[in-house]
Amino acid sequence: MGWNNILLEKENGIAILTINRSDVLNALDAETLQEIGMAMDQLDNDYEVRVVIVTGAGNKAFVAGADILFMQKLRPLEAKKFSRLGQTVFSKIENLSKPVIAAVNGFALGGGCELAMACDIRIASENAKLGQPEVSLGINAGFGATQRLTRLVNPGIAKEMLFTADMYSAEAARRIGLVNHVVPSAELMKFCMNMAKRIAACGPIAVQLTKEAINDGLEMDLEKGFIHEADIFGVAFSTEDRDEGFSSYLDKRKPEFKGR
Repeated sequence: MGWNNILLEKENGIAILTINRSDVLNALDAETLQEIGMAMDQLDNDYEVRVVIVTGAGNKAFVAGADILFMQKLRPLEAKKFSRLGQTVFSKIENLSKPVIAAVNGFALGGGCELAMACDIRIASENAKLGQPEVSLGINAGFGATQRLTRLVNPGIAKEMLFTADMYSAEAARRIGLVNHVVPSAELMKFCMNMAKRIAACGPIAVQLTKEAINDGLEMDLEKGFIHEADIFGVAFSTEDRDEGFSSYLDKRKPEFKGR
């Protein structure tokens, strides 16, 4: 289908979703969020896709935040609806049945930082800047930062970031655990693609089950998490991929996983 605000490319089991509003630093309005949500639904049901990379058009911004001009017109109930839209779309990313890598290629502020946090892995270019500046505008974060950030980093650090509106360099974000790696800007997509290829070479059902075990386990106590992991471990043994993985190991050859 045609998109107004995003680009969606697929190659060798890897999809790249690009927020394509570089004239406004890829800021998020309702239409853009809706397109991201529709793309995630499409990717979730595309069995050829094993990994998704999310990035922003141009070299200045991943996503600079929610669109201020769009938000300026919102009345309270409309603002609540916009917040819930962002939360719903970002939850689709978080719960997608395949890993999502954020290639943070510049400013990732407000809604952009929240988008990155919804992804499974965050790789930042050296020029990236991350932050939650909402309180400096007289509002609070509304696309999940008050919940996800406290789960990703130390709660005290999360509060400092949310209370002060400070902007963090890529390296500072790495130190607090907000991003996994920092790489030169020119190498960002190559680094992300290489990681995506390594993931795509593994058993797709096993990767999906691993993501499910991690995400579900975060909401459980440790013992329930162990039980859930064991249940999922058993499910993996019912797949053809398990048979192929074991056989290829014993035969000393590369596995050919089919996702079955």
